[in-house]
Amino acid sequence: MPSLVTFNNKIDKEFSKTVKNRVDKYFKDNNLSRNANAAMIVKTIIILSVYWGAYALIMSGIFSLTAMWILCIIMGIGMAGIGFSITHDALHGAYSSNNTVNNFLGLFFDLIGANGYIWKITHNIIHHTYTNIHGHDEDLEVAEFIRLSPHSEHKPVHRFQHVLAFPAYSFATFFWVFIKDFWYFFKSPLGPYENKNHPTKEWVKLIITKTIYYIVMLVLPMILLEITWWQLLIGFTSLHLVAGLILGIVFQLAHVVESTTHPIPNEENMIENHWVIHEMLTTNNFARKNKILSWYIGGLNYQIEHHLFPKTCSIHYPALSPIVEETAKEYGIPYNCHETFTEAVASHYKTLKKFGDPNLEWSPTTA
Repeated sequence: MPSLVTFNNKIDKEFSKTVKNRVDKYFKDNNLSRNANAAMIVKTIIILSVYWGAYALIMSGIFSLTAMWILCIIMGIGMAGIGFSITHDALHGAYSSNNTVNNFLGLFFDLIGANGYIWKITHNIIHHTYTNIHGHDEDLEVAEFIRLSPHSEHKPVHRFQHVLAFPAYSFATFFWVFIKDFWYFFKSPLGPYENKNHPTKEWVKLIITKTIYYIVMLVLPMILLEITWWQLLIGFTSLHLVAGLILGIVFQLAHVVESTTHPIPNEENMIENHWVIHEMLTTNNFARKNKILSWYIGGLNYQIEHHLFPKTCSIHYPALSPIVEETAKEYGIPYNCHETFTEAVASHYKTLKKFGDPNLEWSPTTA
């Protein structure tokens, strides 16, 4: 196994201690659980109903082809919502203090075609630990023709990545459903882990859940509905293009924008910041005042709070944000944030264009 990147947690400990104490005090003073509340449960029911309700309506066979196509688009919106607002919390162990509840809700991640086990490795462990560190953070490895780190090899195609990236994001869940999870089970190294052994039960779960997904989404509609194969393909493709675009854009706005940094380890393979400071520098919030967006994407526009407190349910992030921001201000630490979704997308676009420039000069300590 290659030497793992470490962080200089001996310095700047006061900010980490203070912000954690203040967040703890918030929950204690308000007599609140860090897990899901009634509002979160209601949201869970609504989003699951959107996805599976649209599927049930399609399978009823009583609608026109145009109506079924619209329902496929609604399923795509619901699919992204399940990933953002339900399974993301569940797979982090943040939805409930009861692991049985988290594991049950986490299964919905597998039932929409992904794999919760691989996600926990690549996202919960690798991405959350090594955020924006080239060669470690798997979220920076989207495609060969997209350069999300200034430290990765530049290729001629990257000159056009600001044009290619957004269409590519649309195919993210296609890749996920048919290739990515299988590939990651065989991939070595996986982030900083080399020759990682995966439990037999996870291999079995992968095969079973993928098979169930293919049957439910491809086989049953072909058998039970009076449609052709190409009509099925249009519907299935529409679902995934919508889900992929939404998921791809939102996740990129959290870390690959103008204000975030991409630090590199020193000669001792250490990041010269406390881990909490590292997360503050490499993470970005956006559109905090947009309550509808915040509701739908599960608070992932409060990505700073999520990275500092991943075991806390996303329903609480809007309340934690002012606490973290004020504490960061006191300690002179950047609190990266875009006021609107549009501003964040524009910043991501500019960053793609900058990283596509072969003449880019980059310092690990600058944005």
